[in-house]
Amino acid sequence: MSQPSFRRHALCMAVSATLLSLAGLAHAAPTISRLTPPSNPILAGAETLARFLPGQRFDLQATVQPETGKKIAKVVFAVDGATVATLNNDLTSTDQFSGKTGLVKSGFVSGIAADSVVASVRAYSNTKAGVHTLTVTATDDSGAITTRTGNFEVIGLTHEGRPAKNVIVLLGDGMGAAHRTAARIMAKGYLQGKAQGRLAMDTFPYTAMVMTASLNSIVTDSAPGMANYVTGNKANNNQEGVFPDDTTAKFDNPRMEFLSEYLHRTKGTSTGIVTTADVFDATPAANAVHTQDRGAGSGIVDQFFDDRARTGLTVLMGGGRRWFLPTGTTGSARSSSSDYVLNTDITTGWGAATGAIDTGRDLIADFQSAGFTYAPDATTMDAAGVPDKLLGLFNLGNMNVAYDKINGRRGTSTVTADYGFPDQPMLDDMTDKALKVLSKNPNGFFLMVEGASIDKQSHLMDSDRWILETIEFDKAIQKAKDFAASHPDTIVIVTADHECAGTGIIGASTKTVAEMQALAAAGTSTANNVVGTYDAAGFPAYTEAADGYPTTTDIDHKMLIGYAANADRYETWLSSPYPVVDSTLLSSDTSATVNAKSPTTVLNRNNPNASYSTNTYANGYLVTGQVPGGGGNQAAHTATDIPLSAYGRGANLFSGVIDNTDVFFKLGQIALGGAR
Repeated sequence: MSQPSFRRHALCMAVSATLLSLAGLAHAAPTISRLTPPSNPILAGAETLARFLPGQRFDLQATVQPETGKKIAKVVFAVDGATVATLNNDLTSTDQFSGKTGLVKSGFVSGIAADSVVASVRAYSNTKAGVHTLTVTATDDSGAITTRTGNFEVIGLTHEGRPAKNVIVLLGDGMGAAHRTAARIMAKGYLQGKAQGRLAMDTFPYTAMVMTASLNSIVTDSAPGMANYVTGNKANNNQEGVFPDDTTAKFDNPRMEFLSEYLHRTKGTSTGIVTTADVFDATPAANAVHTQDRGAGSGIVDQFFDDRARTGLTVLMGGGRRWFLPTGTTGSARSSSSDYVLNTDITTGWGAATGAIDTGRDLIADFQSAGFTYAPDATTMDAAGVPDKLLGLFNLGNMNVAYDKINGRRGTSTVTADYGFPDQPMLDDMTDKALKVLSKNPNGFFLMVEGASIDKQSHLMDSDRWILETIEFDKAIQKAKDFAASHPDTIVIVTADHECAGTGIIGASTKTVAEMQALAAAGTSTANNVVGTYDAAGFPAYTEAADGYPTTTDIDHKMLIGYAANADRYETWLSSPYPVVDSTLLSSDTSATVNAKSPTTVLNRNNPNASYSTNTYANGYLVTGQVPGGGGNQAAHTATDIPLSAYGRGANLFSGVIDNTDVFFKLGQIALGGAR
């Protein structure tokens, strides 16, 4: 080639390269910034994050962001190379839904570009065991294309023995190993180094240690802490039954099917949810309600009712009456900001109720019209016999704790009466009633029972109250064990969603109660002259009353509890006649008389000058904490592994160190594939 020809050729090549570069800039591809289910690359040592049982339903979703000035024209979902859905955008700004697919074009979290779309395919399922490839391809209105690939896994079932008919999950919220040990020491006693009895949970033959992290933190909150057990997938803190997304709406996140829904759909089982908390709270809701906001009370309790045909909800018991009362009724907390309306892709794909913003809804009446027997107190619950369906709401917010219920029954405390709910059932009575109602279904049932205030009183660093909560929870465990013993087609597990407060049994008091009271009354620090460690701890000896609870928690040389994840607090080591301030333990009476007795003049552990009207030993000494505690200066959850105990059909599958999501697949195997 001649020199001029070479120059002309080089110039043409340079021009062509420039034009191609400019064309690339003009047609820069959109970005798929989030792909759901979340996944890890298939690399040595990596684990596939999203896992599902065969046929378990879950949503596919992608957030697609265009280059400036462009719009997304089309999004295609494919699994293993086969197209699942094609979503064509009409290029308007209006959200667009067709069947079980949807394109959301507004209401994004900050940082999402204008003209982005969140594309969803609802209620997808796959029955083939193994790892599957999820591919999303997005095209903008200039023809630029981008693709992102992820994966998910379907965990196959094996046929081994007979399937379990009934699944019972007993969850002690916040209950770590120290909580269990403290309850055993107080309830059973030790002599010459030997425990003089066992808790019901101690008698379960199989034990595992459970890792409790959520999707976005080593320290979980209760929403994913529960949901991870019953979906098989990690969720973000504050979220239950959903994966995270890029919209601000509380109820439109991509869903995964709960164990209650899955078993009801495949086996026709009933569902029971029993708690000592407000029923809208994270743990109960994380068995039947899908939301990214665990605080959306009106929408959560409405979905309990509205979607009962999908979950098989037959028993719902706990506190939380405030959400069931129409606005204008004393004690109602219903709010339009916490209610729900679902997009049509969700209602079509999942068969879910549409919902409505309805602050005037009388949800108790709705339950009764649907055939539920309603019990507002223990007497009514006991008198109800064994109805086909049961709703029990025993407090406006959280139920009062065992310490105060027991002392109210003994006539030594007025706390439950002061709060307006003197006739609340114990958790074991609620559990027994739920088992009788649920066992009427010949197809079996799924039951979750929560000892909720083990966690709540640990947050408040009220040692005496959380120990009695653990004892009350153990009595409910005994009811479940007795049921499984007579119904061998039942699997029972006892576990926790996380550990709370970094709880530790640090020893025992070296003083008598009278001596500790004198020290506290004199304002003397009890930091160094009360706590007995090692040999000085000895064996605290509590006396059991006829009702099965200790006659008092204030004994000479009582067991002492320390906290590693505590906020600042003032400590006397003595029990408190009134509970620490708790905004979710609500009074039914707003009169000054009742509020003067309990909700506003109980001990503030961060105010050394606060005192109970009946307690002259409420000051204590300052224990400096490590955590801010948020608002109430409370102790925090920890990332510590927690014990799981198992009894009944397939209990032998629970051993070793497992992830909380592993529990779902073991229960699925036991309930569907069978176990020996």
